[in-house]
Amino acid sequence: TPLVTEEFTKCPGHSPLLVGPLRVEFSTPVSLDTVRKENPGLQEGGRYKPHDCITLQKVALIIPFCHREEHLKFWLHYLHPVLQRQQLDYGIYVINQVQYNTHLEIQAERALKEYDYDCFVFSDVDIIPMDDRNPYKCFSQPRHLSVCMASSTLPYNQYFGGVPSMSKEHYWGWGGEDDDIFNRGMSISRPDGVVGKCRMIHHERDKNNNDNPQRFKRIAHMLKTMDTDGLNSLECEVVAVEKHDLFTKITVDVGMPPKDKEDMDKG
Repeated sequence: TPLVTEEFTKCPGHSPLLVGPLRVEFSTPVSLDTVRKENPGLQEGGRYKPHDCITLQKVALIIPFCHREEHLKFWLHYLHPVLQRQQLDYGIYVINQVQYNTHLEIQAERALKEYDYDCFVFSDVDIIPMDDRNPYKCFSQPRHLSVCMASSTLPYNQYFGGVPSMSKEHYWGWGGEDDDIFNRGMSISRPDGVVGKCRMIHHERDKNNNDNPQRFKRIAHMLKTMDTDGLNSLECEVVAVEKHDLFTKITVDVGMPPKDKEDMDKG
C-alpha cells in the first residue's frame, strides 16, 4: 500500500478566523488550569502551530518577567487564543532575570536556541491587545504593535516600547532598547489606532525597576558603539529552563552592568 502524505498549503496572509474587537477585562481572576482547558492544542513549553496550513512566520513571543504571576495569567488567557486565530507557529518565553533589567538581545538569543524563529515579539506582561486583527508577527520594518492604551496615545513619535516586533534581520547586532532603534537607521511601522489599541493592567512600579539614569547618555553614544554592542557582545548565564504547559520559563543572570559594578567598586 503506497504511503499517503497530506499536503498542506500556506496559511493565508489574513487569517479567516479573526473576530476583530475583543472584550478585555481584569475584574475576574483567571487560573492557569482554566487557560490550559481553553487551549488543548498547545505543545509542551507553550508551543503551537496550525494543523491545517503552513505558517508564513515562526514567532517567538518574549515576556520580561518579575513577580507578575497574576498579570501573566491574564496575558496567557487572552493571547493564546488570539495567536491561534492568527494562525501563527509560535512559542511563548517568559524570561525571568535574577537581577537588573533584561535586555531584549538576551531573550531573543535564548529563544533561537529553542527553535528556528524568524520573528520576535517582545511584550510587556501587562499589555493586552483589544483587537485580534493586530497581527503579532513581523513586517518589512520593525513594527510597534501597542499603538495606544485605551484612550491614550503615543507619548512621543519615537516611542517603541510596550509590544514591538522585529525580524531576525532587524535586531541582529542591535544593542539598545526601544527608541534606540531609530538611531540604527530603521523606520517603524504601526497599525492604526483602532486595530492597535491595547489595555494595560494597572500596577505599581516594581521594586528595583527604577528608570536608568544612564539611558539617555547611552542612546546618545550608541552610534559609536553599535558595531560592537549587541548580540555580538552578549554575555549571560542561563540558570534554569522550565517547560510548562503554557509557556517556557527561562531564568538568566547577566550579572551587574559594567557602569554599576564600577560605581560599587569605587564605593
